[in-house]
Amino acid sequence: MKVAVASDHGGIDLKATVISVLKSLGCEVADLGTHDRSSCDYPDYAQKVAEGVAAGEYQRGVLICGTGIGMSIAANKVAGVRAALCNEIYSARMARAHNDANVLCLGARVVGSGVAEEIVRAFFTTEHEGGRHARRVEKIRLLEQG
Repeated sequence: MKVAVASDHGGIDLKATVISVLKSLGCEVADLGTHDRSSCDYPDYAQKVAEGVAAGEYQRGVLICGTGIGMSIAANKVAGVRAALCNEIYSARMARAHNDANVLCLGARVVGSGVAEEIVRAFFTTEHEGGRHARRVEKIRLLEQG
């Protein structure tokens, strides 16, 4: 699975942990930045990942900022993206199983690296259940079209 990962300056340390976990799961990871701790704007990185996922260049994405809130808001502006902010394991599983989320958002100032590792594992090892959930995801897609 090809996965795009990006963070702003607030998420750069956690990004390294996330990339390591993804590689241990056999994912091919593209690090789309940022690459240093200089202040930067999270919407720029959310856009890179979200557009890559929406275009099919990547199957999934991970975005990290201080809280994960800004990244999730920005990424969800891109049609075809279902970004989920997950601060614990259960939400990560349900984001995939019920909502077919394709971008995971994390808050580096909210979750520690150990919890983040487990969230990433849950998100990337849980499949969408389909069935009634597929019908609901389709309704989300229709909302994007106006």
